[in-house]
Amino acid sequence: MPNAFAAYLAEHHADLDAYLLSFFEGKTSRADLGAYLYGPLRAFTANGGKRHRPLICLAACRAVGGDPARARSAAAAIEHFQSAALIHDDIADHGELRRGEPCLYRTIGTGLAINAGDYGLMLVTDAVLGDASLPADVKLRVLRELTDMTQRTIEGQALDLGWVRDGRFDLTVDDYLTMATLKTAHYSGAVPLAVGAIIGGASEAQIEALRSFGLDTGLAFQIQDDLLNLVGNAGDKDFRTDITEGKRTLVAVYALSHAEPAVRDELEAILRSGTSDPAELDRAVVIFGETGALEAAHERALSLVARAKETLAGAELDAEGRRLFEDMADFFVERLK
Repeated sequence: MPNAFAAYLAEHHADLDAYLLSFFEGKTSRADLGAYLYGPLRAFTANGGKRHRPLICLAACRAVGGDPARARSAAAAIEHFQSAALIHDDIADHGELRRGEPCLYRTIGTGLAINAGDYGLMLVTDAVLGDASLPADVKLRVLRELTDMTQRTIEGQALDLGWVRDGRFDLTVDDYLTMATLKTAHYSGAVPLAVGAIIGGASEAQIEALRSFGLDTGLAFQIQDDLLNLVGNAGDKDFRTDITEGKRTLVAVYALSHAEPAVRDELEAILRSGTSDPAELDRAVVIFGETGALEAAHERALSLVARAKETLAGAELDAEGRRLFEDMADFFVERLK
């Protein structure tokens, strides 16, 4: 049976794209502002991913009986946050490519890219404040959710960057799960779903069930993303860049904590080296496999999805919304197939 969530993403992607790009249209008559700010941001936004974060916000609104059109500004705010975070992340990580294209700071310079990311963060608030269809009390609650999301994501980024700065490889699986939950799960799952439900007039029980479901599926999504970087499509331009960048993924943390001392030293040396040598990258993946790290990460993602589905089973949602979210959970962990 076709995955309903994949079909939902494909069906609504184009309309959402047009709305997102409208935030950069007609902003100025000055050609230099177009060149230095709005043009680059528009191009970065146009080169988007599957847009699952804003689209699940709309879906959550509908699933609790609301009009998804009323959640459009909040959905856009979440996507603009995603863009800002990625622009800034690429600078902090010295990234080369983003979605197959040179990172924004590589094309327009670090200063202008930081400024563009700052504008994206401003849009998180501005998109919601400018929505005349939302009552003031709903706006205030949505903005509180988005502020909390921003704080948690920044906290997660602080852990991720701090571990790199200090050369930390003495991390546990729990350390990784804490970091990834903060950095990714809140803005990739929990908050989009909670915000959509709030705008849809959901009960507190519905909101919290969708938030919990989103935390688990958001974390599973990140773990699976880490796996795809290692064993996904070798033709992708960012294939195995997590090794080159020495990222503290669940796979890497698990392998380092389960390898024999000599193998651990070898793997740590590869992760510290910044190498892009295919032979070295292959060797790291072999170690990941031999230590059981690849299997353990995939099993963790499956376990999170199973728990998410249990939470969903107890939530009061319409039948179409329930099926969509069940398929969303499966979609997140089936991307390796």
